[in-house]
Amino acid sequence: MESKAFLEAIRGSLIVSVQAPDGHPLRDTRTMSFLAKAAEAGGSTAIRCGGYGGLADIRAIVDAVDLPVIGLTKEGNVGVYITPTVASAVAVAEAGATVVAIDATLRPRQDGSTFADQVAAVHEAGALAMADIATPEEAVAAHEAGADLISTTLAGYTEHREKTTGPDLDLIKEIRARLGNDVFLIGEGRFHTPEHVHQGRAVGADALIVGTAITDTAWITQQFAEAAHD
Repeated sequence: MESKAFLEAIRGSLIVSVQAPDGHPLRDTRTMSFLAKAAEAGGSTAIRCGGYGGLADIRAIVDAVDLPVIGLTKEGNVGVYITPTVASAVAVAEAGATVVAIDATLRPRQDGSTFADQVAAVHEAGALAMADIATPEEAVAAHEAGADLISTTLAGYTEHREKTTGPDLDLIKEIRARLGNDVFLIGEGRFHTPEHVHQGRAVGADALIVGTAITDTAWITQQFAEAAHD
């Protein structure tokens, strides 16, 4: 899918992230594919997937849904571990992802490459590159390096940005103020309610990604269970 067509297909919409870490009750590739199909039925315009399920999850979900897939791998849990190398970025593209999500923070990568190196490799493989960032400075650098779209995925998850209780709406505002409409900007991270999604759109996000609040049954149950004890 061409960049312009993909971006227009997801503009003003919800994208669902379908992932489960090792040890989670839902950590099963077939289960992930069913969650993706349910998200498609509910109106998601794309699926973000892979994570610790890796290429197997991406391939299964590409086969299961008629939606573009934003794929990634998670390799380790310290430093840069979201699609952390040129090889992993190319592998995600070759697994069928329309978009490869890559950690675009200004931290060293596992293979010594740069984000720009990964973007070039992803484009060569025929996919688009999404920059997962934590700060406005990283968003600017990712845009200059050729990212097709930028997501606030890592806001509050690195030492360079304080973690907010809910979504980091100020980060969306700050990126939009710096880059204007030159960037396709996705709000992601701690969007836990429909009102959060509405707020994200209101402050300048072109689209929103929601994961935990839709696909993590354990987390959702915990919210209700805690309310029952109030």
